[in-house]
Amino acid sequence: MLELRNVEVVYSDVILVLRGVSLQVPDGRIVALLGPNGAGKTTTLRAISGLLDVHNGEVTKGEILLDGTPIHTLAPQKVVTLGLSQVLEGRRILGELTVEENLRLGAHTARKELEENLARVYDLFPVLEERARSTAGYLSGGQQQMLAIGRALMSNPRYLLLDEPSLGLAPIMVQQIRDIIVEINRQGTGVLLVEQNAHMALSIADHGYVMETGKVVMDKPAAELAQDEDVREFYLGLHGDEVASFANVKHYRRKKRWLS
Repeated sequence: MLELRNVEVVYSDVILVLRGVSLQVPDGRIVALLGPNGAGKTTTLRAISGLLDVHNGEVTKGEILLDGTPIHTLAPQKVVTLGLSQVLEGRRILGELTVEENLRLGAHTARKELEENLARVYDLFPVLEERARSTAGYLSGGQQQMLAIGRALMSNPRYLLLDEPSLGLAPIMVQQIRDIIVEINRQGTGVLLVEQNAHMALSIADHGYVMETGKVVMDKPAAELAQDEDVREFYLGLHGDEVASFANVKHYRRKKRWLS
């Protein structure tokens, strides 16, 4: 199990971003992490994958555990070897390299399984095999997202950390990414899914957390979150059985219960 216990994260020694975050991602499950911009979702993923140093951040309290062993002091490459791989927001592929060169870079911690993992990625993403020798920068946005996910899978992770995989994609591509996440999970990989598209995330997750201002404010099975009055109004754009108008979404008429 992947677990955060009362984790606090500070940037530049002064900016407190995470304020006692606790969550769990059981083996083989999909867990959704929802919340507005600035809530601390990306920082949570950085803390798990060891990328805080790059942004002058550090875990100052609490601990991050994998099967009961602390990992929050480890270097990113060591975290990957333990079975955690992150797909960064914005895809971050190497546009000058070919599709296959990008994928092979993702296998640097699992070279013995390179061909096996490459076959798995091509099976999940046939379009990547078709364009294996194409320059990655010429792929569509959806194909680049597939490449970013495929590159992360090349290390054969137990847990895949996804940061806004649907961001900027057309609805039909969002559906494809959703189905791919489901298939990756069906093959045995646990997923921690950071998403502002709450509809998509809650439709496939087993459990969900809602973050606000660096804290977890709700923690329920995904099906219950999808029916929660506050989640429906503030994240799904629904009020009762009606779709909220833009004006009402922009100017909330009541406070969220967890802020009262």
